[in-house]
Amino acid sequence: MAATVKGLGVAEVVEIVDCLLLGAAVVEPDAPELADRRRGIADELGDALDRLPGPAAR
Repeated sequence: MAATVKGLGVAEVVEIVDCLLLGAAVVEPDAPELADRRRGIADELGDALDRLPGPAAR
């Protein structure tokens, strides 16, 4: 699966990851499969952020 995120910076995507993880924790007792899916999406986004190039060295 692939997703294209346009118009958002790294900070906004990090906030999305945080919200997915928080949402996973909230639904875990009643919907563990949904919680797992939310954590999986958060992990995928986090991995993609980790692959972004860092600031250029000067």
